[in-house]
Amino acid sequence: MLPESLRERALRRAHEEGVSLGQLIRNSLTSTLLGERTGSGGDSLLRDKAVYRGPAPKDTAQEHDRYLYGEPD
Repeated sequence: MLPESLRERALRRAHEEGVSLGQLIRNSLTSTLLGERTGSGGDSLLRDKAVYRGPAPKDTAQEHDRYLYGEPD
């Protein structure tokens, strides 16, 4: 069902993750299919397609946590 080289790579990855080949395949399919439904899977920030075109502080890259979450308690 899988090309031999892909099967070998998948077996190595499954071994690294401590799961069976079947579980690795199920996890991969689940991740891919969820990504189709929610955007591209993974980090919600990276899935967000919104683009802000207004003015922004010049230190946004350094201070993004403060702008997103406020000052620490």
